[in-house]
Amino acid sequence: MPSASSTFLDSKTALEYLKTYDHSDGLSLEELMDSRVHGGLTYNDFLLLPGEIHFPASDVIIESRVTRNVVLKTPFMSSPMDTVTEGEMAITLALLGGLGVIHHNQTPASQAAMVRAVKRHENGFISDPVVLSPSHTVADVLDIKARLGFCGIPITDTGMVGGKLVGIVTSRDIQFREPSTSLSDVMVTDLVTAPQGITLSEANDILRDSKKGKLPIVDSKGHLITLLARSDLLKNRSYPYASKNPETKQLYAAASVGTRLADRGRLALLVEAGLDIVVIDSSQGNSIYQVDMIQYIKGKYPKLEVIAGNVVTREQAASLIAAGADALRVGMGSGSICITQEVMAVGRPQATAIYAVSEFSNKFGVPVIADGGISNVGHIVKALTLGASAVMMGGLLAGTEEAPGGYFYHEGKRVKVYRGMGSLEAMEQGKPGAQIQPKTNGMQSASDKYPSPKTDNTLENAATSRYFSEDSAVKVAQGVSGDVQDKGSVKAFVPYLFVGLQHSFQDIGVMNISQLREGVSTGKVRFELRTASAQVEGGVHNLNSYTKRLFA
Repeated sequence: MPSASSTFLDSKTALEYLKTYDHSDGLSLEELMDSRVHGGLTYNDFLLLPGEIHFPASDVIIESRVTRNVVLKTPFMSSPMDTVTEGEMAITLALLGGLGVIHHNQTPASQAAMVRAVKRHENGFISDPVVLSPSHTVADVLDIKARLGFCGIPITDTGMVGGKLVGIVTSRDIQFREPSTSLSDVMVTDLVTAPQGITLSEANDILRDSKKGKLPIVDSKGHLITLLARSDLLKNRSYPYASKNPETKQLYAAASVGTRLADRGRLALLVEAGLDIVVIDSSQGNSIYQVDMIQYIKGKYPKLEVIAGNVVTREQAASLIAAGADALRVGMGSGSICITQEVMAVGRPQATAIYAVSEFSNKFGVPVIADGGISNVGHIVKALTLGASAVMMGGLLAGTEEAPGGYFYHEGKRVKVYRGMGSLEAMEQGKPGAQIQPKTNGMQSASDKYPSPKTDNTLENAATSRYFSEDSAVKVAQGVSGDVQDKGSVKAFVPYLFVGLQHSFQDIGVMNISQLREGVSTGKVRFELRTASAQVEGGVHNLNSYTKRLFA
């Protein structure tokens, strides 16, 4: 038997010998995504190869730029679907570092109310506080509490910002009082205030030490200028990653609109309510209608961030980038309830679409949002690796407590309705008797929190306009309606996604998205194609039964 020394290389030279190979193990991204060789790929068709771990997972930062001018602490967005995102989802995701896009399959007034609720949920200096006068009554305060959810209200002599501050009313002041009682009889006049020009940090210190709920900011003559709320201090501590406008310190609010002329009036209401980001919601974004809408928005609302789409090719992307889009949604037919590829024979496998569009759009500083096909943490990692700056999730967030609609039981499982915006059910929304889902056990849609004016009895159907550019006698469904199992609260689910991303980045050997992009571009981050049998091997197999628990 030959000796080890004459057969094997010296183990101490392993790293040096590795350099003698003419290429690294696996494939580069360009090699992997060559559609002329491999065809179009989806997320499950490939894996990333592991890198070197030299840092703890907790050091990973997943902050990302999701539009030209908006940076989020987490790259998570919710889809503008009427069974996914309304006010509650948008607020919760923003507090957790993401962004919820409020759907427009509802009246403009109702959608604007949801945007307003997001903007008022958390503030720095509140530049437009609700103000009353001493002649208002307890009934007025109760009405504000019912509509807006708070009742700590400054009182000025004019009932307006800029009037002389004379008192403040809180929930304790109106308890056990008749609705007709004048606020002059119940308001607190011994006030703690701060002078105009004070910094937010200094004001927070005064508010903390005063143990008051509100801190009015006044000028040298005692006129009310702005307001600060103690509840926001608590939120800042509880939600350190919250997605906030750096100037106003309010949560970012995003909402969708269509491309018809009526959507311009809708958009005006949304902007008035404080909208930061508008998503132009079209199934096929490369159209003259969307180009016109982008140009209109950029001309009338230059500070509004515009997310355009959907697109799956660089030719589609070029038209929208040239029109002024600040980000692009990528995906056509890849959603779990979307049947566009099946019915229309149009679309593209999602992984290939993200790679092709992001390779082009990132040259112009226009981020890409991967929209559709996300069903687990691994898919999020792959989307970011392919060039996306964020992922938009529908089915993954549907069924959570914050999603619209009530729970009901189907075959012994607690579920919520989830439907595609191209489904016939979504297109019929607004017709007499149409509902997002049966109202079961007294639970109703989250839309009920943001009622439209009673005089507005018609509901523009955004689902129909999203898929049809003219009045069609027959509507062809491009989505389906079903149900999804109860997933619990987004407040537990999103942190699971966050931690999962950190561990995935650690396995790859990168500490942030910038390092990931650099590793991909230099060929350091490597990939491997997966055969059908390899995909089976990578999942749970050869068990009689099992329980799949994703987080605790």
